[in-house]
Amino acid sequence: MSPIKHVAIYGKGGIGKSCIASNVAAACAERGVRVLVVGCDPKSDSSINLIGRRIPTMMDMIREGKEIREEDVVFTGYRGVRCIEVGGPEPGVGCAGRGIIVAIDFLRKVSRIMDDVDLVLYDVPGDIVCGGFSAPIRKGLVTEAYIITSGEYMPVYAANNICRGLKRLGARLAGVVCNSRDVEGEREIVDDFARAIGSRMVVFIPKDPVVQRCERRAVTVIEGEPESSIAGVYRALAEHVLSCTDASVPEPLDDESLREITRM
Repeated sequence: MSPIKHVAIYGKGGIGKSCIASNVAAACAERGVRVLVVGCDPKSDSSINLIGRRIPTMMDMIREGKEIREEDVVFTGYRGVRCIEVGGPEPGVGCAGRGIIVAIDFLRKVSRIMDDVDLVLYDVPGDIVCGGFSAPIRKGLVTEAYIITSGEYMPVYAANNICRGLKRLGARLAGVVCNSRDVEGEREIVDDFARAIGSRMVVFIPKDPVVQRCERRAVTVIEGEPESSIAGVYRALAEHVLSCTDASVPEPLDDESLREITRM
C-alpha cells in the first residue's frame, strides 16, 4: 500500500488557495483517489465548493464545550472527498493557529480517517509566521508544499516569506502556482521567481470567468464546468500533486533580488 501523501498549500490571503485546493481535490477524486481536505483558514471556506455549503468547524465544537467526534466534523462532498474545517476564534479573541494544532492532534491521535485516504490537502492561510499555521509541517505530516502567488509584488513577497519559513523548517517545496491576476509580464515574473528560489512554476492558471460562475453556484469547476479549458488546468495541477517526487527545500531571495524580479 502506497504511503499517504500530505500536501500543504500556502499563499497570501485572497490569492485563491481554497478555490485551487478544492478543484485539485475534485480532480484527484475523479481519478479514484481518496482525498481529505483540511481547511485551516479561519474563514472556513475551503470545503464550500465541495460540499455546497458551510460546515461546522472544530473550533465551533471547542467553543461550545463539546467533545470533538469524527461524525460531527468530517463531511463528504463531491466524488467522496472528505472535508474538515478547522475554523477560527471569535474575532479579536485568541489565536487562529490554535485550531490547526487541535486539528492535527485530532487527526494523529483520535481520528481513524487517515486509514482510509490516499491524499491529504491542507489549505493554509497567509505567511507561515505563526506557530499554528506551520503546524502541519512542524508536526511532521506534510510531504511537500505548494505556494500560490500571482505576478503582483505583495503576493510574490508573501511567497518569498513562506519560502523562509519552509527553509527554516526543512520542508520541501514541490512547486509554485501562478493564479493569474492579468498583471503585465506575470508569467515571466512568477517563472523567474520560482527558478530563483530553486523551484519551478508548475502551472499557470489564467483568469477565467468560469471560476467565478462556479463559485457563485458553490461548486468546483471540475463539477460545474468539467469540459472547460480551466478545468483542464486544474487537472494538470492535480496530476503534478499526485506524481511529484522531486520536491526540494527552497532558497528565499533577499529584498533586492525580489524587487529586481518584480520590476518588469
